[in-house]
Amino acid sequence: MTLPAHAEIVVIGGGIIGCSTAYHLARDHKADVVLLEQGKLTSGSTWHAAGLVGQLRSSASITRVLKYSVDLYKGLEAETGLATGWKMTGCLRLATNADRWIEYKRLATTAKSFGMDMQLLSPAEVKAMWPLLATGDLVGANWLPTDGQANPSDITQSLAKGARMHGARLFEDVRVTGFDMQEGRITTVKTNRGDIACDKVVNCAGQWARQVGALAGINVPLQPVKHQYIVTERIDGLATDAPTIRDPDRRIYFKEEIGGLVMGGYEPNPQAWTTDLPGGDVPDDWQFRLFDDDYDHFEQHMNQAITRVPALETVGVKQMINGPESFTPDGNFILGVAPECANMFVGAGFNAFGIAAGGGAGWVLAQWVVDGEAPLDLWVVDIRRFSDLHRDRQWVRDRTLEAYGKHYTIGFPHEEYATGRPRIVSPLYERLQKHRAVFGSKLGWERPNWFAPEGVEPNDIYSMGRQNWFSPVGDEHRHVREHVGIFDQSSFAKYEMTGADALKALDWICANDVAKPVGRLTYTQLLNTRGGIEADLTVARLGEDRFYVVTGTGFRTHDFSWIGDHVGNELDVTLTDVTEDFGTLSLMGPRARDVLAAVTDADVSNTAFPFGHVREISIAGHTVRALRVTYVGELGWELHVPIAATGEIFDAMMAAGEEHSIRPVGYRALESLRLEKGYRAWGSDITPNDTPQEAGLGWAVKLRKNTDFLGRRALEEIGGAVLKKRFAGFTVDDCEIVLLGRETILRNSEPVGYLTSGGYGYTVGKNIGYGYVRKADGVSDDFLTCGDYELVVAMERTPAKIHLVPLYDPAGERIRV
Repeated sequence: MTLPAHAEIVVIGGGIIGCSTAYHLARDHKADVVLLEQGKLTSGSTWHAAGLVGQLRSSASITRVLKYSVDLYKGLEAETGLATGWKMTGCLRLATNADRWIEYKRLATTAKSFGMDMQLLSPAEVKAMWPLLATGDLVGANWLPTDGQANPSDITQSLAKGARMHGARLFEDVRVTGFDMQEGRITTVKTNRGDIACDKVVNCAGQWARQVGALAGINVPLQPVKHQYIVTERIDGLATDAPTIRDPDRRIYFKEEIGGLVMGGYEPNPQAWTTDLPGGDVPDDWQFRLFDDDYDHFEQHMNQAITRVPALETVGVKQMINGPESFTPDGNFILGVAPECANMFVGAGFNAFGIAAGGGAGWVLAQWVVDGEAPLDLWVVDIRRFSDLHRDRQWVRDRTLEAYGKHYTIGFPHEEYATGRPRIVSPLYERLQKHRAVFGSKLGWERPNWFAPEGVEPNDIYSMGRQNWFSPVGDEHRHVREHVGIFDQSSFAKYEMTGADALKALDWICANDVAKPVGRLTYTQLLNTRGGIEADLTVARLGEDRFYVVTGTGFRTHDFSWIGDHVGNELDVTLTDVTEDFGTLSLMGPRARDVLAAVTDADVSNTAFPFGHVREISIAGHTVRALRVTYVGELGWELHVPIAATGEIFDAMMAAGEEHSIRPVGYRALESLRLEKGYRAWGSDITPNDTPQEAGLGWAVKLRKNTDFLGRRALEEIGGAVLKKRFAGFTVDDCEIVLLGRETILRNSEPVGYLTSGGYGYTVGKNIGYGYVRKADGVSDDFLTCGDYELVVAMERTPAKIHLVPLYDPAGERIRV
């Protein structure tokens, strides 16, 4: 077949993700789609995938994506006439210890929060369902009846046929060799069989996605890892509809296949696949190929499997599959528009659950390609969660192998990665170490989570209950409420926008009114076309045409890209990332003014320097941008200082603050402090799925001004209608309860939502959670306030109280003194 000279959209890669994306582009959007596969369909890693299909994830949106896959696979054969091998066998996840059982009880609660019926079973019930299992060491299991298994090649071929039925054109044996680009956009896809002019490109090239992206200057941080499983001969007594098994404490999984078992696992010592090619690239001709069997490496799984299923000791092995799978540094797959190129989208790095995700990933990616924005909150898989750090191949390899090794470990709350650290440190790193800081990591930055008192081990000790930092963090929290603390927040992402049209650009993308006088701050959200919250950040007006923008550490690439993508090319605007130019010291607490006044000649009185303002002041001979703003609910300033002067200014404030009991404070205290004030956290409490009105942030939207802005039309369509969900706070008196998020909210014993975040408030002495109360025909004030509330925590119901105003200083008086 001859390649067309032009296509609206070119999809690169003929595995399950590429075929699913092409199918949905053609079926749902009637797009002019061409798919290019360098070998044959499925010939990369799809053909040798194990084919387990699970649905539940910690993200409601990703769970929805996986549930969509199951629904699609159920009906695909009827549409295309090609079988998919889909079997809804259900899945048993086994628990052999108390921590795992708590994790499963929390998981079952999450499932019910997301509308899924996960059940907890006894060892006897597990034995009855799977008689060949040895269950003597089990505490129990969870059971999700709608999970299952499928044949990866059959599903992909069925999707490919469906794509063709809806008008897509699929070409095999066509290798992409490069791109013609103009002004940061791809104009032509170059191949070994000719060139195709196009409007958009979707990189679904699997383990080649990094290499394909690199041809356009795009970074796709993934690492192929060798993954092994075996296929056994028939096993007497094994039912053909036996549930799939995940046995994470033994790091193994099982599924029935033609009367035998597929068995594989996730070892703590995985093997990366790196080649002798430049950059360790994957060979172009790696098609329908496997590595040699490695029974020495696989022995650890074989031993565990025989212990769990003793019949395996005498059953023959038909085949070992040892093939590469693409994994990512955080264990989540990669979707979305590449920040380096406005018209290349990526769907790759599926961490061995590409079959489970394939149908749904293709659905949302197709919508993203057509609309230019994600159709729901996909932040956890958004390619813009990465940064330049992820261009370091060795760092990506090391972190990815650690993530692979954690695939089946217990997911303890607040657990940190260990590899590749420390990578980025602020100038205060050694100083804070001397204060016994225990660091966490965010987008490569080392950040103090808490400070260990003398006699307390300066390390996190993980558990499912209260962890070893609980009391020290309480001391830090109280110190900020009663005295003054200093937070090193140098990792904040920081941008400057300058140019004659800077105000015009920000007025369009910001939901709040940034057209304030020079010297003023604005808290604002950035909205998508649905009115959902794509970012929340602080904008400081430094001059008539100069603005300083501050946002969260992890959102650096995302927010910079969002702003850049939505500022018109015709505007006279320059957006510059200045993150490494400034350290950030947040001075917070009722004695903050005393400390600041002692180190600067500037007037920092409430009259001269009120809340919501920015001033340039001098500290220790250096010019500092002082922003009077808070995320803890106390008097305070964010001091943005020249990065090289961070240590000197910190020392000056520590010395001046000694008489006011100043001390460094960490991020875990910051989280507790913000919970008491009801400050929302983007990515959990507020997301692209939530509008400002639903989130209780309507006060920060300029609907009363006759000014158009992105998302305004969607908000106006909502108008005065009763909202179907509303943000609220909840408290639980039982101090032994641990709230983390995703706990089910019950009103009058009926589920009405789930928590988006949770923690402990040391000033109010209660557990605090936030979430959305939902009702299909609208959530009125009476509905919110008249019900009796409970939270379901690890499948146990506990009484809760609802709160519609901040728990601490609801009038905000303490921040304005």
